[in-house]
Amino acid sequence: MSQPTIHRRLSTPTLGLIWFGASVSLAEILTGTFFAPLGFEQGLTAILVGHIIGCILFWLVAYVSAKTGASAMGAASRSFGHVGSNLFAVANVIQLVGWTAIMVVSGAAAANLLLPLLGEAGWCVVIGVLIVFWIAIGVKRMGRAQSFAAVLLLVLTFVASSAVFGGTPITPSGDEGLSFGAAVELAVAMPLSWLPVVGDYTREAKRPGAGATMATITYFVGSCWMFAIGLGCALFAGSDDIAAVMAQAGMGIVGILVVVLSTVTTTFLDAQSAGVSAESIHPKLNARICGIIAAVVGTALAIFAPVSNFEEFLYLIGSVFAPMAAIVIADYFIGHRDRSDVAVDWRNIVLWVLGFALYRVSLTWDIPCGNTLPVMVVIVLAAFVVEKVVGKPSTASE
Repeated sequence: MSQPTIHRRLSTPTLGLIWFGASVSLAEILTGTFFAPLGFEQGLTAILVGHIIGCILFWLVAYVSAKTGASAMGAASRSFGHVGSNLFAVANVIQLVGWTAIMVVSGAAAANLLLPLLGEAGWCVVIGVLIVFWIAIGVKRMGRAQSFAAVLLLVLTFVASSAVFGGTPITPSGDEGLSFGAAVELAVAMPLSWLPVVGDYTREAKRPGAGATMATITYFVGSCWMFAIGLGCALFAGSDDIAAVMAQAGMGIVGILVVVLSTVTTTFLDAQSAGVSAESIHPKLNARICGIIAAVVGTALAIFAPVSNFEEFLYLIGSVFAPMAAIVIADYFIGHRDRSDVAVDWRNIVLWVLGFALYRVSLTWDIPCGNTLPVMVVIVLAAFVVEKVVGKPSTASE
């Protein structure tokens, strides 16, 4: 599959700031509130364990793109063929437009609570316009803008944290039935949702290994922090709404900046990557224009469609992209296979279907380390065994 020429324009510090900005989001804070039934110590442990698992996978996928210069979907073509990978590219465009809508509506609702002058629809438009601007300015200038925003968010999140953790912790009721394993899986799901995105940015790393590592570390730190803020909201402030906590603390301006900036610095990555995935489907498509269209469509969905529930959406993303990532990882690090010269690698398509089914079934199991890690280990082992038993496939037309 033809890949656009990649210019390695992103320094290691810039990638770190981009992915810190990506980690600071209302979705991550809200997900952290779901851990409250475990209490603070056990909830924080589940957050850390889940993020360690998720971010190991995050780094592996980021490194493949950083070393090969391929986008996330370009890396998928190495395992599934240049036509077979289009299945995941189309799914990725759909889920990224969905994520854009979810993030815009969440940010608009929080901004409207803090400053209700524009209404939720008005705030959706404001956030959507800023996302379009972030995409339109281009990767090089976007890196500078994202870096500035990330530094500002770093300061603002310290202020928000002080508002959250100022009270006395509330004893969890323990009646919501969240097991430790389910909590770990929920923590894994958030970095997992970035697997079909991260490679679109690490492919431009000037230093591939350092860039992938920095992106992973800053995302890990920022995401764990946001989850902890959400957990603190539920246990210390007695609320699952960070905007309400900041409003009660009189943090109107700070709150608006946190809400709007965090939404933009996270969501533009989704919309822009939707454009990159669209370009991987048909090289004549322009990634930037497609990204802008994805942002506009996502904003329209945020205004007119009911898109506020995202917990099940996270699990669906995991079902599709965790098995895909496991096969890409196995082929690159173990099998050293590159199947981008064939149309479809049916062997890996079958492995993916089995992995998808296993992931969906495993969600009904209570595994202490969560479901993603065991499922991906099984898929990697299956790919290794098939490679040894069947051997390397022919490169003839398929």
